Amino acid sequence: MRTALTIAGSDSSGGAGIQADLKTFAAHGVFGMSAITAVTAQNTQIVARVLALPADMVTAQIDTVLADIPPDATKIGMLATAAIAEAVAVALARHHLPHVVLDTVMVAKGGARLLDDEAVAILRDRLLPLAALVTPNVPEAEALTGISIRTVADLERAAVALVSRGARAALVKGGHLEGPAVDVLHDGTGVTHLTAARIDTRHTHGTGCTLSSAIAARLAMGDDLVSACRAAKAYVSKAIARAPGLGHGHGPLRHEKGRGSFPL
Repeated sequence: MRTALTIAGSDSSGGAGIQADLKTFAAHGVFGMSAITAVTAQNTQIVARVLALPADMVTAQIDTVLADIPPDATKIGMLATAAIAEAVAVALARHHLPHVVLDTVMVAKGGARLLDDEAVAILRDRLLPLAALVTPNVPEAEALTGISIRTVADLERAAVALVSRGARAALVKGGHLEGPAVDVLHDGTGVTHLTAARIDTRHTHGTGCTLSSAIAARLAMGDDLVSACRAAKAYVSKAIARAPGLGHGHGPLRHEKGRGSFPL
């Protein structure tokens, strides 16, 4: 059985973070493991509190899991503090993990800040060069590259810039732009546009977490990068379209079985 590790924060409402990651891994038939970076008190409307774990506890989780069950892919989400970001960078370099998908979580769907400025710098300078793929949305890509993104051509420029900063590939998500939902993938050699119809809904909590986790799951199962990104985008579109309609704010997705998954 293929395995995947998520290094991310806990979402008490179950729609994002490690909860979304583990649901997505399971939906693809991949055995999921976790290293929790922070505990949040949140729902579909607000992030009420965030408690970051000590960095050495994050390291201990990673080291202990890997001593027993090596992951075929790793997804990184919310890191919360500079100390945690640094600890994760050191752990990744030490363990030489394959297929690291870096989801640059900086702001919650409701607007709460989830990463401080010092941690953003470490993410950019230390973690980006260790990533097989980085998956920022428009505001995150702007923060990491300094490029103002208004068009699909700007998405391409940002993706190229992220690869030039050390990531082996970049998928810049265009959900914040107008028109069809276009994401731009630059794999170091060429650019691929991934397009889906835009779904008019408020139930989009955890879309970034789910997308990056689905990509990690597909990579763990042996897909090439472009195929993994295409399959993951299709999975997320279906999850949004079939959202259960829970909560009074940005509701969660429906994490159903993905292509190639085991029966649940």
